[in-house]
Amino acid sequence: MLLLWIKAFHIVAVVCWFAAMFYLPRLFVYHAQSTDEISIKRFEVMERKLYRGIMTPSMIATWGLGLWMLWLGRDYYLSQHWMHAKLTLVLLLTGYHFACGYFRKALIGNPHIKSHVYFRWFNELPVFALIAIVILVVVKPSF
Repeated sequence: MLLLWIKAFHIVAVVCWFAAMFYLPRLFVYHAQSTDEISIKRFEVMERKLYRGIMTPSMIATWGLGLWMLWLGRDYYLSQHWMHAKLTLVLLLTGYHFACGYFRKALIGNPHIKSHVYFRWFNELPVFALIAIVILVVVKPSF
């Protein structure tokens, strides 16, 4: 029963983390397009609150709950190749998370560090990880 509770809260944390990873780079798009000081400052505040108040705590909860489940079922999970692939993708998403943190800080005082087109493409990257992770977890393909 404990595992089901952990899994439920893990899924909630993953949904919140992905929601933030989808929204923050979209804010970067609008930030990079802004020309007036009021809009630029507004995006800086929104980006900080999203990254520090939702995205990072969600990532920490995702990792914590995921590792807890992994520890509880370590004999099973660590022998599964799909789990190794999933963990690799989660590591890449963690890198993406920190790249978002880098861009959030880089945009402060320099809203045109990258073009809005760059951030539009950057915004799409977690979609591919989400699709792959869901397939790995649900289908559990054997390699």
